[in-house]
Amino acid sequence: MALSPRDVTRLAAVDTTRAARMLSEVRSARLSGGRAPVAPRPVIEQSWDRMLRSGVDPEHDFRAGLLPLDEVRRRREASPLRHVLPVLREGLLSVADVAQHIMVVADDEGRLLWREGSAPVLRKADGLGFELGADWREEVVGTNGVGTPAITRRPVQVFASEHFVRSQATWTCAGAPISDPRSGRLLGVVDVSGPLTTMHPATLAWVDSVAKLAEARLRELHVRSLERLRAVAAPVLARLDGRALVTDRDGWTAAVTGMPYLDRVVLPGPPVAGRRWLPSLGDCTVEPLGEGWLVRAAEEPVPSGGVRVVLDLGQPRRWSVRVLGDAQAWTRGLSARHAELLYLLAVHRGGRSAAELAEDLFGDPARTVTVRAEMSRVRRYLGACLEHRPYRFCASAEVELVLPDDPRDLLPHSTAPTVTAHRAARPAP
Repeated sequence: MALSPRDVTRLAAVDTTRAARMLSEVRSARLSGGRAPVAPRPVIEQSWDRMLRSGVDPEHDFRAGLLPLDEVRRRREASPLRHVLPVLREGLLSVADVAQHIMVVADDEGRLLWREGSAPVLRKADGLGFELGADWREEVVGTNGVGTPAITRRPVQVFASEHFVRSQATWTCAGAPISDPRSGRLLGVVDVSGPLTTMHPATLAWVDSVAKLAEARLRELHVRSLERLRAVAAPVLARLDGRALVTDRDGWTAAVTGMPYLDRVVLPGPPVAGRRWLPSLGDCTVEPLGEGWLVRAAEEPVPSGGVRVVLDLGQPRRWSVRVLGDAQAWTRGLSARHAELLYLLAVHRGGRSAAELAEDLFGDPARTVTVRAEMSRVRRYLGACLEHRPYRFCASAEVELVLPDDPRDLLPHSTAPTVTAHRAARPAP
């Protein structure tokens, strides 16, 4: 019998001790190869499988070295998450303190940068190594509310013995990823944790809602930064002839002249001044302007083919697409959804209709509106390399697909039926 997330939270809310005992039996049976009284939740079972493959010891607590406080401060100052701390504190801390929880904010490498909340719970967290500067990546300390959401790129609650490492079984945590709305890149994870007795069925939805408020705040700040850049760009573009635009450092457009408006262009990463080839514009001259870039397009037409596309899915959370053409190249990090879509197009070179992609992603061919919206976003930065009706890489593009060594690590966040089937079909090393 599969144990759903609702079953876990309901049972824990009614009888924490019984729920913890049952999950301990499930964990022991799963690790020993025996028959479990119930199946672990899919998100937990998949995490346990990753831990077994990577060699994490379920019986011994491994503590990686803490970052020095100077390095914690440096990371805090460099992290965009510092801008949303007021949102996280307002949404989480007032309730967390009363409920005997703590709030933890980690960066994209799983390092704990902020930790606030109930003083007694903070002291208990010290005993678990849940300290500032600690490394809570899943591959280091096992299934947990910081490292697992970072891998799956979705909210995850981990209760009692759902933690892979035994020493964490007295703890409960609920974490949600926070992504950069400009790039889709993972910025970090916000987590609410505490002793088993603090378990509540609504905790995960609460944390996820506050994480989404934080992302909304980041979008608001991005709009403001574009408005400031637009004020700098307007007089510069007014003096130019030909096609030109000004973008921020992530390629989001502040102003254009002599050409249709583009929401975003993909800049070489990291961009440097000089002559560059961009898939949406062709040969360009790129130069710094304020807190962004002035991009001046050459008058030659955009090349129509002869490019090489490298879709790199080999590293968890570090998916990217690299385009090489005319001796120039650019690279773009991919969001979880765009990584899925480009993978599907790479393995179906003949192309996929919107209905077929909807079936691949959701098991529902009727969800074409979502697919078309996402493919529209993909084509904004890969337009020179993609065709539509059906969606496919252009025939002249050479496509290289880089996959993880272990097929079970292919897009581990993905629940898309086709991706799940491909993970199961490829033989393990």
